Amino acid sequence: MHFLFPRNGERGADDGHEARSERGSVTAEFALALPTVALVLVCCLSGVQLAGLQVRLQDAAAVSARSLARDETHGSVSATASALVASAQLTAQRRDDLVCATVTVPARNALLGLLPITLSASSCALAGGK
Repeated sequence: MHFLFPRNGERGADDGHEARSERGSVTAEFALALPTVALVLVCCLSGVQLAGLQVRLQDAAAVSARSLARDETHGSVSATASALVASAQLTAQRRDDLVCATVTVPARNALLGLLPITLSASSCALAGGK
């Protein structure tokens, strides 16, 4: 009678050959999968970093627009934006009764610096605080 699985320590005819041919296959599969898992992890962490930078940029743009609407100087507002987000550049423009500020910064560490990504955020405020 032939069993699909050997009973209590019995070995099948091909068990020794199969064990030798599959020896180390788990290690090889792990060695192939590990760089892929590491790359996915780096991509996820870079995405979280970029999302956090975008939130900080949006906050800096809102603060800058409100400050420009209160007639603060462009230099002091630009310094405030740079203090909130390192190496941020501020551009401002007026649209009717609104003062709009755009804050732009290059994302240096995105995907280990391999991708040249520039993030920006804009915000507008009512001129003169009206």
